[in-house]
Amino acid sequence: MRKLILTTLALAPLLSAASDGAKRLNAAADVFSEVMSAPDRGIPRELLENAHCIVIVPALKTAAFVFGAKYGKGYLTCRSRNGNGWSAPGTVRIEGGSFGFQIGGSETDLIMLVMNDQGEGKLLSSKFTLGAEGSVAAGPVGRTATAQTDAQLHAEILSWSRSQGLFAGIALEGATLRQDLDDNAQLYGGRKLGNREIVTQHVRAPKSAARLLALLNKYSRREHVETTSR
Repeated sequence: MRKLILTTLALAPLLSAASDGAKRLNAAADVFSEVMSAPDRGIPRELLENAHCIVIVPALKTAAFVFGAKYGKGYLTCRSRNGNGWSAPGTVRIEGGSFGFQIGGSETDLIMLVMNDQGEGKLLSSKFTLGAEGSVAAGPVGRTATAQTDAQLHAEILSWSRSQGLFAGIALEGATLRQDLDDNAQLYGGRKLGNREIVTQHVRAPKSAARLLALLNKYSRREHVETTSR
């Protein structure tokens, strides 16, 4: 009995952390679903169809008084090489920097699309600084991406934020995006997998990621084309 109690106590933090990860994955799915289902106010479908990877950070903590600051955790996933579906998610942390016009503290949902191989390579490194090591531009909002500027067309990463119901493209500069090996271990049975390993080695996605991946497939090109061709 004593051994059972000690084992239970040892596992409790891991179970709690796994539960937190599942809740965060569900929150990421909620953010993406709500953004894409908003009439004429979502991410242009053609951008999502052509994106290499997506990063979703729900409830990013932001604050701005004299200096801006932020901290949050979220997930990245990238398209498979054959374009059929999305990879298992890897955990990311975003820290530091400032973006947009901020007063006081708030929670902001953040979505980023990585649009080319160079951006994907940087995203899958252990960490990189947005703007300094990868070009980031505010993403357009609406049914099509025809309103893109030259900066958007050539950016490695397009970014959007949602705060207090307002969803808009936002220029995100100076923040550090890094993988979180501890959270990945909680998702993948104790294995401290790097995000590059998760994305490129066909790691099986945890059940808690099923809803998010299903939504990404729903709005990606493959299902969209099949639906419209019927």
